[in-house]
Amino acid sequence: MTEAHDRPSTTSRRGIRRMTGRDPHEEHRAATPLELLFDLTFVIAFGISANEFAHMLAEEHVGAGLIAFSIATFSVCWAWINFSWFASAYDTDDWIYRLMTMLQMVGVIVMALGFPPMYASIEHGDHVDNRVLVAGYVVMRIALVGQWLRAAKQDPEHRPACLTYAMWVTIAQVGWVAALVLDTSVPVTVAVIVLLIGVETLGPVLAERKIRTPWHAHHIAERYGLLAIIALGEGVVGTVASLSAVVSAQGWTSDAVFVVVAGVGLTFGMWWSYFVVPQAELLHAHRERSFWFGYLPIVMFGAIVATGAGLHTAAYYIEHHSKLGSVGTVLSVAVPVGIYIVSLYVLYTAIVRRVERFHLMLIAVTAVVLVVAVLLANAGFSMANCLLVVTLAPMVTVIGYELVGHRRAADAVARVNKQG
Repeated sequence: MTEAHDRPSTTSRRGIRRMTGRDPHEEHRAATPLELLFDLTFVIAFGISANEFAHMLAEEHVGAGLIAFSIATFSVCWAWINFSWFASAYDTDDWIYRLMTMLQMVGVIVMALGFPPMYASIEHGDHVDNRVLVAGYVVMRIALVGQWLRAAKQDPEHRPACLTYAMWVTIAQVGWVAALVLDTSVPVTVAVIVLLIGVETLGPVLAERKIRTPWHAHHIAERYGLLAIIALGEGVVGTVASLSAVVSAQGWTSDAVFVVVAGVGLTFGMWWSYFVVPQAELLHAHRERSFWFGYLPIVMFGAIVATGAGLHTAAYYIEHHSKLGSVGTVLSVAVPVGIYIVSLYVLYTAIVRRVERFHLMLIAVTAVVLVVAVLLANAGFSMANCLLVVTLAPMVTVIGYELVGHRRAADAVARVNKQG
């Protein structure tokens, strides 16, 4: 692996640092205040997406809601990933870097403001109104490409990789803009999205093939953990906000209490289960598997936000503002929770390249818990009581880890370190 440098200590008289790349083995590397500020814009984006999805679920527009939610959530995660990996490698924290990052934050806000018309267009028509969403991406990409070009100019050692990133991001963005003049029906839009995702994915694949940019494994793992916490927090805030209207109108009913308990319990369980995997150590030992670590969590984050949307839908159900039945409401929470748990184990397997039978057993037990919750709802049990059963699903992983899994995780880290 090529050597990179710590944050440069020399600055010009204008306070500009040379973007030569950070040391990928730098000790005590942590998220910066600017990165935390950047993440706040994604609180807004996740919140708007979850609220719109919950509304469509409550109207029983499940299929259209899933399409719109997938587009919105992928857009949010993709924007965050692009910035976070660049920042891990080239955070100079001078005034140019700060202004370019803030410009990307403006783009995120514009993108989030484009979610409501995009959701509405899919719900009420056969086209996709993604004009504002794409405009937000244009703002973000102008800043991001500028950052990559600056890195290419000032870091000759990694110039080919930086130019590759800049080129493929630009090509993909031109494609997004060009797609606006095409037929914007849902099937065509989905096909274009899949095509452009493939184009843009070529960037990191080709850029990191020979000379990897100096991203920091522990820093990246921390950044992903922070985004998971943001997604979980949106679920709690959204659920409490939705239930406040119910409590104001009906008082504290048992159903309202149980939904609050389920929301808090799921947040705790999903948080605990996310951090059972020693992601930083595994990624540090297998930097060549960064592609899987970078993109598989998109499904995980989407599942977390969808769980929050499902809890919003449960609040609508209690308020009698939902056309979705009890079984459908329980499914709106149980399905994303199940996807979240499975995605955790898929990510672990992709990094260590080994299937653990113990994990398969935990997944099976989790599936049983979720199926029982749905069957109870179908049998006529209260929706809120069934959500309490769903809350037990992530606890299967937590208990399994605390009893047995922590030793297996330690063995996995030892094994990959030995291989390295």
